[in-house]
Amino acid sequence: MASINLHPNIKNILPQIQLAVIEASVCIATSSEKQTCWIQQQLEQIQISLTPESIRQTATVKATKDAYRALGKDPNRYRPAAESLMRRIANDKGLYEISNAVDVLNYISIKTGFSICGYDADLIQGDLVLGIGEAAEPYQGIGRGELNIERLPVFRDELGAFGTPTSDSTRTMISDQTTKILFIFIGFNAMDELEAARNETADLLMKYADARDVEMSFV
Repeated sequence: MASINLHPNIKNILPQIQLAVIEASVCIATSSEKQTCWIQQQLEQIQISLTPESIRQTATVKATKDAYRALGKDPNRYRPAAESLMRRIANDKGLYEISNAVDVLNYISIKTGFSICGYDADLIQGDLVLGIGEAAEPYQGIGRGELNIERLPVFRDELGAFGTPTSDSTRTMISDQTTKILFIFIGFNAMDELEAARNETADLLMKYADARDVEMSFV
């Protein structure tokens, strides 16, 4: 597993921040009918209690948005991914169907409110550092094009920025060619839910994406 560290610039502003990590070999494919039906059943139950107010008050979502504000970024303009997904379900738009592994990631994000960063581990060069985005730093978000990541929490490797809780980048995105994934859960308030969310995700990856050689850690 690659080394993952917190840069002092973000640690000083957000001293409670924690990361939960999963790295695993997987078989990427379109979600099976069984997986799609199961996730849909879960989302139907979750949707009942989702309102704009309940989403804003979800502890994990609130902690992420408070962290954005502490870093100097508007969380309503650069909405965390989990909140965007939860709003999509609340508005009865359904879940994007991407692949077995990504569908697990999105489901857990909706269930827990964690904006989970998901990458093709083989496309990451060297060690990872979570820091703060800089002005005019190049970044292509998935489905978003050029994204202004200044003051956002940002993962970097030897090649530069590749991940934020608002949008993962096209450079390290999971595709049909992916054989090893890296999921990172960011806990902005050191919450107990972090471990439970990570463990459930690992179980679902083993069930639906044939995950093996699973390694898990905390930072």
